[in-house]
Amino acid sequence: MSESTDAAVSTDRAEQQADEAGPAGRIAAGYAFTGPALDLGALLWDGACLPERQIRIPLSMLNRHGLVAGATGTGKTKTLQLIAEQLSANGVPVFLADIKGDVSGISAPGAPGEKIDERARDVAQSWQPTGHPSEFYSLGGIGPGIPVRSTVTSFGPVLLSKVLRLNQTQEQSLGLIFHYADTKGLELIDLKDLRAVVAFLVSDKGKPELKGIGGLSTVTAGVILRALTAFEQQGASEFFGEPEFDTSEFLRTAADGRGTVSVLELPAVQDKPQLFSTFLMWLLADLYNDLPEVGDLEKPKLVFFFDEAHLLFNGASKAFLEAITQTVRLIRSKGVGVFFVTQTPKDVPADVLAQLGNRVQHALRAFTPDDAKALKATVKTFPNSEYDLEELLTQLGTGEAVITVLSENGAPTPVAATRLRAPQSLMAPIEAGAMEQAVKASLLYSRYAEPIDRESAYEKISAEQAAAEAEAEAAAAAAEAEKQAKEAEKEAARAARSAPKPDPSLAEQVVGSGLFRSLARSIGTQLGREISRSIFGTARRRR
Repeated sequence: MSESTDAAVSTDRAEQQADEAGPAGRIAAGYAFTGPALDLGALLWDGACLPERQIRIPLSMLNRHGLVAGATGTGKTKTLQLIAEQLSANGVPVFLADIKGDVSGISAPGAPGEKIDERARDVAQSWQPTGHPSEFYSLGGIGPGIPVRSTVTSFGPVLLSKVLRLNQTQEQSLGLIFHYADTKGLELIDLKDLRAVVAFLVSDKGKPELKGIGGLSTVTAGVILRALTAFEQQGASEFFGEPEFDTSEFLRTAADGRGTVSVLELPAVQDKPQLFSTFLMWLLADLYNDLPEVGDLEKPKLVFFFDEAHLLFNGASKAFLEAITQTVRLIRSKGVGVFFVTQTPKDVPADVLAQLGNRVQHALRAFTPDDAKALKATVKTFPNSEYDLEELLTQLGTGEAVITVLSENGAPTPVAATRLRAPQSLMAPIEAGAMEQAVKASLLYSRYAEPIDRESAYEKISAEQAAAEAEAEAAAAAAEAEKQAKEAEKEAARAARSAPKPDPSLAEQVVGSGLFRSLARSIGTQLGREISRSIFGTARRRR
């Protein structure tokens, strides 16, 4: 027999055995992968946990994106911890957004206990407490962690418009402002740079700059400036600046070959959901822009877990949704997988949801009409199933989920109710002192800890304005000096005309007397000459 014939016979035999084993066998057969895979748990069927029926996800398919969904308290965080630690063990770097501050335990070995032992027995897990190499980050240094910063230019107008909650017209105007700054070499590093450029473009000197391409209305500029002020009052100025974080740091592996788990600590900013969700999107977009095309790999270069994903899409503009959809669709070919973590699939736009081939759906509640509607919508997003999913999804316990993933050939696997394995790392936060020590011991701390404020748009515009003001002041001073000089000349002339004449001196009196004038008139005559000689003492000429 040829190899192809042998493979066909083997496949037929497996299908026959699965059919003989009933629905549970058919489901489990869909997860019998030949290559490396992550172990998720054991199949649940007809109210029983079947430890011999293992549910897995191929390592090579983890760049095809996924969704972890479920009501609060159903175990979503522990699921992403379970997947993340196995990725790390397989040499795949991981990024986790820690919204509530309870994922930091992935860096420490788990704590054994009765519940852990029971879960391990149920799912045929050989549980060993294991910590994983981790780095801790924070947005702009607010809270514990290595500061992650972005420049305003890198963040871009579309993402910034989402954070500032601008409408479409205002977003377009912001794009115009960025365009002007780029063409003029005005670097937008922090928020004061952006504020300076906006203020300049609505000033008398700056208005002509944009006249040829539509201009910037004073009203729109006012809206943007007010939004920036409110944004800064929330402490957002900390997130923008330098040194800008190099997102390739997330792709590192430890010395032992395990993937580094990058944990972004967000509890200190969890009251600013629009900000951190959009900032996560910047991290993903930056990775997309920087990474080369690699196609399908044996394992992904990075898996990115996007927690509280519904916050990203609330109130999003059309341009923003298009940017997300494009990034998610294309970043797969860069070797990056993205898992969105949220409450229901309907929180994610349909165009994005269509890209999520790996699904882990925890229990949903149906206490209200809206809950019931969300439940029905969730069921419709799954392939045909051996289960009554509408009923099953309301009955799953904590740490149980309905799963379907992409098989090694890219086809969806059968829907499988699963009791999930327990994470082997600590399922609680590590102590604050331990985290601080880990942060300061990191090689990245000295690179990113201290902010830098170099010359950028604010300084350049301020310098130009100062120079213009100095020039104007000098011109005004010169004009005033000239004016004062002319006034002084006029005053001197007026003073000269109105001043009283002084009394004449003795000589002036003699010269001005009638006798002197009479003598002067006779000087030219003989008589005058005789008189002159007798007066001035000259001798008469002898005859």
